[in-house]
Order: sequence, then C-alpha cells, then structure tokens
Amino acid sequence: MASIAFIGLGTMGLPMAVNLVRAGHDVAGFNRSPGKTAAFAEQGGTAADSARDAVRGAEVVITMLPDSPDVEAIADDVLTADGALWIDMSTIAPTTARAVAERGRAAGVRVVDAPVSGGEQGAIDGTLSIMVGGAAADVEAARPVLDVLGTTIVHVGPAGGGQTVKTANQLIVAGTIGLVAEALTLLRAQGVDLEPAVEVLSGGLAGSTVLNRKAPAMRNHDFTPSFRVDLHHKDLGIVLGSARDAGVPLPLSATVAQLMAAARAQGHGDLDHSALVLVIEQLAGLNQD
Repeated sequence: MASIAFIGLGTMGLPMAVNLVRAGHDVAGFNRSPGKTAAFAEQGGTAADSARDAVRGAEVVITMLPDSPDVEAIADDVLTADGALWIDMSTIAPTTARAVAERGRAAGVRVVDAPVSGGEQGAIDGTLSIMVGGAAADVEAARPVLDVLGTTIVHVGPAGGGQTVKTANQLIVAGTIGLVAEALTLLRAQGVDLEPAVEVLSGGLAGSTVLNRKAPAMRNHDFTPSFRVDLHHKDLGIVLGSARDAGVPLPLSATVAQLMAAARAQGHGDLDHSALVLVIEQLAGLNQD
C-alpha cells in the first residue's frame, strides 16, 4: 500500500481519493475549499492543511485540478516531494503536461499525465478510462494506483500523450452531445415521443454511451452537473489550441466549441454539458419551460 497525497477533491477528485482509502492506501487530501477536505476526512482520509503538507513524505502525488494554470501553480509544492511519482489526472494542455514533466525530471520527481474519462459516476464506481503519458517505467509504477480508479488504463505515449488523447476524447464527446441535442430537438419539433425514439436509436448504429447517458437529461431538462459546461468550454479551448499548434483544421470541433461558448454566455456554465440542448432548442424557437 502506498502513501498518497491527493490534491483536488472536487466532483471527480473526492470519490477517487475515497476509493484509494477504501483500497487500503494511506491518503492525505487537500482542497482549496476546506469543506471538501473535511468531507474527505469524514470518509476515512487524512485532511492536510496545505498542498505542501499533503505531499510531505508521500510516495505518490495525485493532482485532479481544473486547468493548466492550477497545475502550474501547485507544481512548486509537489516538486518538494523528492523521489515521488506525480500522477497528474487533471485535463490540461499537452504543452503544459510536457513542461511539468521536464520540471519534474530536473527536481527528481517522476511525472506522468493521466487524464480520465467516465464522469462523476465513473469516478464513484472506479471504472474510469485513463489515458497515460510518460516513461514506460513510470507508467508501470503508477499502474497499481490507477487500477483502483479505472478499468481501462492505457499507456498512449511519452509525456503529454495522455493529454493529447484526452483532447480527442473531449472533441468526440462534445460533438456527440451536440448531435444528440440536435436530434432530440428535431424529434421534439416533429411531435415524436422522445423516450421510445431514443430507445430505438440506442439499439442501432447511432447508439453510444453519450446518447445513453445524456439523452434522458436532455429530455427531462435535468442538468444536475456531472461535467459542467464551464469545464467542457475550457477543454474545447485546449482542443482548438492543440489543433492550431499542430496545423490541423477541426471545423466540426470549432462549431461545437462556439455552441458550448453560447451555452456559457447564456448563463448555463454551472449546468451539466448536456445543457447544450438549451442552445439548440433556443435556435429552433422551441419553448423551454
């Protein structure tokens, strides 16, 4: 069992850290919002007063933070953990992941980038899909910890590789959400009963995890967040930035990024990303009551 520091106890991070405690690891958790740290302590973890306090003596440091600047801001604290393995599970720019890995090498800290897919339920169930970038030996060292958190764990390449695959994941998810929103809006405008329509669509080639998980929320306008519009808006910015850096045009991704930006501009940033359907319904002139 490992001594683990877990920094970032949000919607995803808290259940992930709790699963590590339940697996028998010694986990010290820290979050900028003290209430999250207290909630972690109530479920068997050790509450740390600061990030630096959390990483003191840790063999493994896991960060689950909102964006690239957050990871960069915490790096000085994490890199005090000489000889530790830093598993960054945030979704950040691939360029940031590579820069953090380089800083880690200079400081004697091994770094892998290991962003996840599967949403809050996947974090709770320990069934996340984890795409891992870094040196092969470091990825293997991280695997016993990652096995607690996910069921699909794949080494996809060197530092930054995990984040590059995550950008692909996020553009596919956002694009599919956009198409599901358009399909439901079309069906609704034609007076079709949405529940059986989704049932038959799910059984054919149009079926997908996104359709199964997000269509009910769109039908019922229940946008309790499992992944917020604000975060997907951020991720699509990373997608387009990475595409620009690589000289790759992504016209469909650019369109869905604009729709996600519209959802955010309309005040839906704290809602689940399935709230993208509200933008499509508004464009169609449908009553959203």
